[in-house]
Amino acid sequence: MTLLVSSPIRRLLAARLSLATALQWAARIGYAARGAVYVGLGAIALLAALDLTPKAKGARGVLETWAAWPLGGVLIALIASGLVGFAVWRFVQALFDADRHGATLKGWAVRAGQALSGAVYGSLAWSALELLDVFEDVGEADETQSAHQYAEAILAWPSGDRLLIAAGLIVLGFGIGNVAQGLMQDFAKRLSCDAETCARIVPLAKVGYAARGLATLPLGAFLIVAGLEVRASQARSWGDALQVVEQQPAGGWILAMVAAGLVAFGLFGFAEAFFRRIRPPEAL
Repeated sequence: MTLLVSSPIRRLLAARLSLATALQWAARIGYAARGAVYVGLGAIALLAALDLTPKAKGARGVLETWAAWPLGGVLIALIASGLVGFAVWRFVQALFDADRHGATLKGWAVRAGQALSGAVYGSLAWSALELLDVFEDVGEADETQSAHQYAEAILAWPSGDRLLIAAGLIVLGFGIGNVAQGLMQDFAKRLSCDAETCARIVPLAKVGYAARGLATLPLGAFLIVAGLEVRASQARSWGDALQVVEQQPAGGWILAMVAAGLVAFGLFGFAEAFFRRIRPPEAL
């Protein structure tokens, strides 16, 4: 009788443990994949600041650069797999409140941001997979053209100009929120590491979040201008946003510092892959 009762329970516990393990692996590999993308973003932006490459690039531009490397297809496949896992984890965080943010206004805002993050990284993963499917087409449509096409499609919708303005405000809010996180967030509470290790990792997070926020602000401004002027040509890519930073007074130095911050954010992603507290929700 004991065996008859315990066997189904044992199978249920085993299934639950396997799902929890799968989610943890998906999240950790995803944090590493995100880290790799941001290290690439920062490295190319730094080269642009030093006039060693024509211009900074966005995430898709980084993937296209990697695709041209020897064994680039393997690297892109690994990054795509990691980003898919990260997108899944983001949606789990948002839907099941895996990080226990609660039902407060702030909690719902954080979870909405996680859902948006899941959509963004899911889209980036799809772009990476497209590079694998149509390898010969890499580089035919640049990021700026893609941004124009997306903006044009939105402007064709009813009240499309207002939607673009709203999207720009959301992006601005995201950028400001990242800067605020860099200044005020206690990142150590997210990590499972000793005090000495955390003391080395946390500065990467602070600098990285602030840099990512500053680099995102021009992108939001582009979308708002595109909506106000009802012109898709005003929309720009993330690489263009970094170029705007470089065009400011002392822009080369500013872009170099932002680039270093993006690399720091990427390195923090690698640290999260090892030390992040990941708690699969009990609701699953």
